[in-house]
Amino acid sequence: MVVVDDNSGQETAQASSNNLVELILAINSNCRAPLEDYMVQLMEDQKLQGYQVACIIYDSHLCFVDSVATHLKIPGIILRPDMAVYMLAFRYFCQLEAENRIPFPGSRLQEPVPELHPLRFKDLPYPITNEIPEWIMDFFASSVNIRSSVAIILNTTDCLEHSTLSQLQQCYKVPCFPIAPLHKLGATATSTSFLEEDQSCIAWLEKQPPNSVLYISFGSIACVNEQELTETAWGLGNSGIPFIWVLRSDSIDGSQLEDHFPEAVKALLGERGLIVKWAPQKKVLAHSAVGGFWSHCGWNSTIESICEGVPMICRPHFADQLSNARYLTSEWKVGLEIENVLDRGSIEISIRRLMVDAEGKEMRQRMSVMKDKLEAGLQKGGSSYESLNDLTEFISQLPSMVQEVKVDDPATSVLL
Repeated sequence: MVVVDDNSGQETAQASSNNLVELILAINSNCRAPLEDYMVQLMEDQKLQGYQVACIIYDSHLCFVDSVATHLKIPGIILRPDMAVYMLAFRYFCQLEAENRIPFPGSRLQEPVPELHPLRFKDLPYPITNEIPEWIMDFFASSVNIRSSVAIILNTTDCLEHSTLSQLQQCYKVPCFPIAPLHKLGATATSTSFLEEDQSCIAWLEKQPPNSVLYISFGSIACVNEQELTETAWGLGNSGIPFIWVLRSDSIDGSQLEDHFPEAVKALLGERGLIVKWAPQKKVLAHSAVGGFWSHCGWNSTIESICEGVPMICRPHFADQLSNARYLTSEWKVGLEIENVLDRGSIEISIRRLMVDAEGKEMRQRMSVMKDKLEAGLQKGGSSYESLNDLTEFISQLPSMVQEVKVDDPATSVLL
C-alpha cells in the first residue's frame, strides 16, 4: 500500500467528519498531480524490471484517476463497491434533474420508480422534494459517467440482482464483472477498520445461547440525536433481548454517551447487554449466538450479514442505504424497516418481531438460503468464481491495448 499525499492539510480531514461528498470532492481536486507523479515513477520502475502496468482499478467516485489513466494511456477499470441498482438509481436521479422534475412532489414519494423495482422515489440516493445544488448534481453525474473506463467491477452477484445486472449491462457498453462477496475472496481476511475493535464481545458471545443476541451498529459515519439514543435504549431494554450495541464516541455530538441514559435504562441494559465503541463486525455476525442485526444498511454491513445468514432491522440514513434497505425488506424479505421517528414502543415491537416471533424465524430461513447461494457462487463453477476468472483473463489481455507513450521527459518513453 502506498500513501498518496493530497497536500491539502486540514481541509480534507475536516471534510471527512462533516460531509462525505465534500471529502470526495477535496480528494478529486487535490490528488491528480501526486497520483500521476507516483504512476510515472512506477511505470519507469516496472519497465526496468521487464513489466508493465496493465490497468488502474479505481472507485467510481474518484474521477481524477480516470484523468491520470487517460493521460498516461493506461486502461481504467471502475470498481463499484455497492449494488448494481444503486448505479442505476444515480442514473435515474440525474434523468429526473435533466427533465426538470426536481423538486418532486412529496405526495408521490411512495410511488415505484419505473424500471427500478422495488425502489420507490423515496429510495433514490438524495432527497428530491427540494432544489438540489448544482455541485451536488455535478457529483452525481460524475459518479455514473464511466468516462474512458474499459470495464466495471461490482460487489454484487447474479443471485442477488439478476435483472438489474442485465439492465446495467445494457446501459454501459463495457464488460461488467459482478463478484461478491469481495470480502470473502481472500484466504485470510484482515480487518480494514480505522477504529480499534473491542475483541471482548466475542468472549461475551460465547456465553449466550444460539440466535439469542441482537447486534446493533450504525456504521462509522451516521450519528443519532439524544432523543433517538434514549428511545432506542428504552426499546432495547424493554424488549428483553440480549444485545451488543456499538456506540462510537462521536455517535452523538461528541458528548459522553452514558450521560444520555436514565438510571433506569442503565439498569435494564446492564443486565443483559454489552456496549462497545467498535466491534469486529465480521466475527460478531459469524458467531452462532447472533440472531439479528440492527443496521444502517450500508452495503458492506448488508452483504456481511447475508454471508452469515443474519436477518436485519433496517434504519437507513442516506445514499445507498435507502435502496439496500428496500431490497432487504421488500425484495428479499429478510429484514424489517423502522421508519419515521424512533419511539421505544415501535423499537421494542420490531426487535421482538425479528428475534422472537415466527416472522423473524422465517426471515432467518430465507437469509440462510441467500447465504448458501453466495457461498455456492464462490465455488468452482459458481457465478462469482467464473466472473473473477473472466476478469483475470480480461486484465491479462489489456497490455495489448496500450501503446508506447512519452511521459514528462521527452527523452523517456515508457512501454506499458
